[in-house]
Amino acid sequence: MKYLWQIILFSGILFLSAQKNVAADTFLPASREQIQLSFAPVVKKVSPAVVNIYAVRVVNSQPVSPFLNDPLFKHFFGDALPFGAPHARVQSSLGSGVLVRNDGVVITNDHVIKQAEEIKVVLADGREFSADIMVRDVRTDLAALKLKTSKKDLPYLELRDADELKVGDVVLAVGNPFGFGQTVTMGIVSGLARTEVGIKDFRSLIQTDAAVNPGNSGGPLITLDGRIVGINTAIFSNTGASIGISFAIPSNLVVPVLAGVDHGGKIIRPWAGISMQSLTREIAYYRGLDYPKGILITKVYKNTPAERAGLKVGDILLKIDDHEILNEAAYRFRMATAKPSQTSKFTIWRDRHEQTFQVTLETPPDLPGNQPVEIPGRNPLSGAVVVTLSPAVASDLGIAYEETGGVVIIQVRSDSLAILSGLLPGDVILKVNDKVIENVDQLFRHLTRSRKGWGITFKRGSKIFVQNW
Repeated sequence: MKYLWQIILFSGILFLSAQKNVAADTFLPASREQIQLSFAPVVKKVSPAVVNIYAVRVVNSQPVSPFLNDPLFKHFFGDALPFGAPHARVQSSLGSGVLVRNDGVVITNDHVIKQAEEIKVVLADGREFSADIMVRDVRTDLAALKLKTSKKDLPYLELRDADELKVGDVVLAVGNPFGFGQTVTMGIVSGLARTEVGIKDFRSLIQTDAAVNPGNSGGPLITLDGRIVGINTAIFSNTGASIGISFAIPSNLVVPVLAGVDHGGKIIRPWAGISMQSLTREIAYYRGLDYPKGILITKVYKNTPAERAGLKVGDILLKIDDHEILNEAAYRFRMATAKPSQTSKFTIWRDRHEQTFQVTLETPPDLPGNQPVEIPGRNPLSGAVVVTLSPAVASDLGIAYEETGGVVIIQVRSDSLAILSGLLPGDVILKVNDKVIENVDQLFRHLTRSRKGWGITFKRGSKIFVQNW
């Protein structure tokens, strides 16, 4: 017993030392009462703003034989055969959403309301409203709805900066899985900036182990202060049910979608005016880096923010505003969350040391009167919808800009001859019969009927192909 007081003193010192190493905003439970803490207060706060979404769409069932839907078959026989015509039927989908403004603006997933003919939104207290689609952003899988109401006092939740999240933070997923009614699940952030998932274009997703199931799509991911840090969008599963890996779109990507509500549905994202590629281990070693980090600038376009700031081909972009740029997906994410006219600090690796440049971002320019048009006539691209490539078009579609111009396909009608061509939305037409195509007018002119057929050169991703008909 004579050493008991020394043991007690030593234990106290260890305890105080451990407490010093714990972050100021976190603590370890020290009593049974603290272990029995409840999430009920935050759930009570957020639940009124989480809504159920019912989207009704009309779909066409397949005809008796798939060959009757073939564009070539329909070219000769048309729709004269009644048994070959598709039959319309009503299909409904169920999802979740969250009110983000007191005037009835709701954020949800784009895939929840895709092709919807009618949208009903039901609040937690049972009130039901019809809703209009204000903004659709296919690239982020986000959409903004506006409830048909004049009320200005609806419950809503604020957004929180997703860059504040850390792996291990506790989060809540709120939604309507399987149509059971509003459900809350708890988990932790198990990963950040997931870019390998392949969900839409800006792949920088929050990974959690909160149970998310069908019907949760579009619902909010909540931090314990009751703010939105993400929009639940997908799960990883072999069965379609939750196995503990779910993904949410960071709240930072919601901001430009919300801004689009007040800009006629137009989402405005800035650009710097560069093309880039991911860094290989060989290039990193040759340029004096310990390991591959950053992206290699392969082109700086003329009269752009990057050129005016002094960036050069061969520079390696390491950070934007102190956020690490590990790959191309990380760069696209930072551009997607930035604002036009914003001045950002670009950290560049040049001549084996870091340099910083102030880049004032701007809205990518478009061509006057540049509108999508459908290709007419009898040619391999008949029925394709195209538009002249410009920085604005390239930014909207998420493809590389070509200073030499070109025409990009944005849609291919399923009942057109163009569907047989093998060309896809996003392909950029560069030449027709070796004639350079800079705009839509030139494309139309060179697609006129040709006895020798057509040879079309197009770019898909980073590769160039030639197709002959």
